[in-house]
Amino acid sequence: MKKLLAIAVIGAAAMGMAMTANAADLIKVGYAQVGHESDWRTANTKNYQDTFTEDNGYSLELVDCDNDHAKQIEAVRNFIQEGLDYIIIAPIQSAGWDTVLQEAQDAGIPVIIADREIDADESLYTAWVGTAPHDEGVTAGKWLGEQLGDKEANILQIEGSVGASAAIGRTEGFQEEADKHDNWKILDSQSGDFTQDGGQQVMESFIKSYEGKFNVVVCQNDNEAYGAMDAMDAAGITYGVDGDVTLISYDATHDGLQYTLDGKFNLDVECNPIQAQTVSDVIQKIQNKEDYEKKTLIKDEAFNAPGIKSEFATEITKDILDKRAY
Repeated sequence: MKKLLAIAVIGAAAMGMAMTANAADLIKVGYAQVGHESDWRTANTKNYQDTFTEDNGYSLELVDCDNDHAKQIEAVRNFIQEGLDYIIIAPIQSAGWDTVLQEAQDAGIPVIIADREIDADESLYTAWVGTAPHDEGVTAGKWLGEQLGDKEANILQIEGSVGASAAIGRTEGFQEEADKHDNWKILDSQSGDFTQDGGQQVMESFIKSYEGKFNVVVCQNDNEAYGAMDAMDAAGITYGVDGDVTLISYDATHDGLQYTLDGKFNLDVECNPIQAQTVSDVIQKIQNKEDYEKKTLIKDEAFNAPGIKSEFATEITKDILDKRAY
């Protein structure tokens, strides 16, 4: 009996050692996520959780930073203190990263900037994977110019979070195109913080100030556009293909494209949240001491409502919508 007990103890110890060894083999990754402000962000988070799994050789620590820059800096510092193998940052704002990136570099931890961009020397981070919000803004502007021709545009813009590179890029890209049209006027541009409530509040304020004076509304993500729709519905303002107001959005989430298919959105410019596998590929190349791209751009498209022909966007169909995973 004692002999059997001893064997059992030894076996349990061996299993424990094996489990410890397997855990030690996992690549420890910390992801400082922006927050949960939108459907796009939820899809992006799920994409990381589905990709950075133990079955794929990873241990993932994901921190929802709730759109708080100080909290995000703290999360990165905690990752450094924990001695994680890699740190991924989706920066809430583009400025203020030099010090903590230097700390990660001093600790020998590679940092990958994801989704958005930062204002820091490229030598302070290992790689960047993301989209091109400036180009998204240009696409929206070119599409509007194509559709309006010589008609006037009196535009209201609901921007994203202040200081976020996605908001800055889309604003600057769209403004570049607007500046090419003497008969376009951006009446007002305010932040809706990439949220539905924010979009509704800003649109309600716009309606009080500019009712009857605007014919274009540009929202810098789908959730803001949902809020703007609610505000315009309440005010009896029509929008979309058959409305008085052209409604442009960004993100091209499943629900956003459904509204595009329904003719409620005239245009939805994609920002692709499916980025985790590309980040994982970079990590694997670093692990294997292979060459990797310093910057990798995730491909985006643009989709407009049925019946609209465009050089800059694809006409949305039910088949395209059904294939949309986010």
